[in-house]
Amino acid sequence: MYVLPPHLANGTRSYAELYSDILTTYRSSPLTSASSVTILVSTNVDALCAARMFSTLLHQDDIIHRIIPTPGYDELMEAAEDAVKNDELHTLIMLNVGGYLDLTARDWFGNAGSRLKIHVIDSIRPIHLANYYEAPDVFVWDDGSVEKAHEFRKSFEITFTAPELESDSEDESDLEDDSDLGSDDDDQVKHSEEDENENLTYVNKDLSSGKRRSMGDGIKPNKRRRTSHDRSDRITRQEYKDHEETVKAYYKGGTTHGQSAAAVMYILATVLERVDNDLLWLAIMGLTYQYTTSRISRAYYDTQQAIYDDEVSRLNPIPPDGALTSINPDDASVRASDELRFMLFRHWTLYDAMLHSSYVASKLGIWKERGRKRLTGLLAKIGFSIGQTQQPYAHMDMDLKRDLVRKLNDIAPEYGLVELSYPSFMRCFGYRSQPLSAADAVEGISALLDAAGGVRIDIEIEGARNGGEWFGGGRAWEANAGRYSGKKEKEDETGESQQTTAADGESVSKVPHITSRGELESKRSGWWIRNFWTAYDALNDIGALREALRLSMALHRAIIRQGTSIIDKQDIKTMAGYRVVVLSQGPDLALFTHPSVLLRLALWLVDALRDHIPVMTNGYKTKRKSLPFVVACLNEVAETYMIVGFTAALEFDDVRKNEFTHTFINARRMCRAELRHTSFDATVVELPQKDLRIFLDALCEGP
Repeated sequence: MYVLPPHLANGTRSYAELYSDILTTYRSSPLTSASSVTILVSTNVDALCAARMFSTLLHQDDIIHRIIPTPGYDELMEAAEDAVKNDELHTLIMLNVGGYLDLTARDWFGNAGSRLKIHVIDSIRPIHLANYYEAPDVFVWDDGSVEKAHEFRKSFEITFTAPELESDSEDESDLEDDSDLGSDDDDQVKHSEEDENENLTYVNKDLSSGKRRSMGDGIKPNKRRRTSHDRSDRITRQEYKDHEETVKAYYKGGTTHGQSAAAVMYILATVLERVDNDLLWLAIMGLTYQYTTSRISRAYYDTQQAIYDDEVSRLNPIPPDGALTSINPDDASVRASDELRFMLFRHWTLYDAMLHSSYVASKLGIWKERGRKRLTGLLAKIGFSIGQTQQPYAHMDMDLKRDLVRKLNDIAPEYGLVELSYPSFMRCFGYRSQPLSAADAVEGISALLDAAGGVRIDIEIEGARNGGEWFGGGRAWEANAGRYSGKKEKEDETGESQQTTAADGESVSKVPHITSRGELESKRSGWWIRNFWTAYDALNDIGALREALRLSMALHRAIIRQGTSIIDKQDIKTMAGYRVVVLSQGPDLALFTHPSVLLRLALWLVDALRDHIPVMTNGYKTKRKSLPFVVACLNEVAETYMIVGFTAALEFDDVRKNEFTHTFINARRMCRAELRHTSFDATVVELPQKDLRIFLDALCEGP
């Protein structure tokens, strides 16, 4: 069932009542333990912030709970199996996890019984209709998106309950008795389920173990039979088929994102009258993450940003003279500010910050020598010398920094740079650190989630640019401590860090001691867990977060390096309306086997090329022009390809529904390839290396 936010609830149950139910169940349960309340958290910034916020509220109410990182469906499968066995578990909170699945199906949590209450707080749309309408023990904390699903409710309920079907001929129907009708209905339902499993069901199949699990086919596999034989309950087969098509249309509409999970937590804290700057900052980070990763449009972002702007004014005093620096040693205030679209520019050189900005890349074409000269010319026209733009921003002359935005607004439009800033926020950290912007904080946390461990990355330090341009000797990022150590440290005690470093000092390669897929899966699971907790701790540790910014810089250098190479070598192929890129070699190959990093590369390619390539017409049942990109990266150890699909809008700051979820489904059905999901983003799949060509061919030949 769904529960609306307080301003839409109209007197019905809302977030506060659900939270009160969690507390009541915990306090009244005779089997209370740390595992009684469990929070499953997806490995993205929004879910991480929401988990920190929810944990804070539970701690304030003395509720002991567990937080379990859940990167993908394999981990969710383990959680489902544990839920059936663990009699002490009565409350399961899912943050950006599993909303697309029918959670009451036997494949997932259906066998746990009514003792388990599941709370779904998921920003990904669509939400499975069974969770909305047919799951009394599943509570979807909705943001109002359910209104769009109401038109599909009748068709869903009809297909979900598998009604008795009339014969196509009225005369034949009159001659058949009830037992004959029942037999026909069983055959029809069985045939329908088999057809759905073939055409709609997207399975999560472990390429090594062969485990299969339904991933949300739109119609529940185990349909309930109506027992009534009233004539009014029966429908014709054609009517039933029409209802099935209506339900399919709901899921085929494409993937979008609604209100962030962190925003839902902030609304709950507001109703409970517990908001403070810590919770407000986490909610702002959740929104900023959605915007900077193109999950929401600028229009939606502006609406939410205005709400948080009011909250900032309510909770924080107006700084004297509009200052953006800390006014006392304990200043932890949040302040509104404008954010330039330059990557980490307060912590980098101005030139590098602009060079690594996808917006600047799109307008100037920085992957070409001509584009870099235009960038240098822009900075010179503003009045900055080469030396000034190559020194850290913090060390630049104060007058230059003070006049930067004004000069950019005067000169940059000549170069097509007309949307150089957007409204955002900064937070002060007393005298421990300079204020940090929300965008920079998101970049740091994202870098920790993606690459705090599992790969070796050498980061730049002052006086040793790019591992040796000046004095040589870069620094290797140390995963567990969140700091960097000497470059000569090759391997930790477990042997997980030893990797080959490329000549530029910032590349990554495969882990040398892993020789089998099973060992790789075990290692990868360990990396994700450590990365999650490193990022989780950094949310409240400004020192660790600032160190993570250097890791983020290294990631962006790798993305620019790979993206520039792709464009220079003309590795982007046009296949039946899709732009396809296949990465099979290179020093950064291991890094791009991480789904989120590969998605970052796809986003950079889309933004960079938006104004430079002809528009395409997506081949999947739409005439709307768009820029559909498919990027695949080879995992040499696992002998698989990680694939992401991204449908970009033609206009900057706009978003388009990502229809690759069902595009991939159709391609799998046509070529019988074995697809595997490693994250909850349905547009990210993994398949065997041998199946890549036939899968791409099927993708391009699909409807």
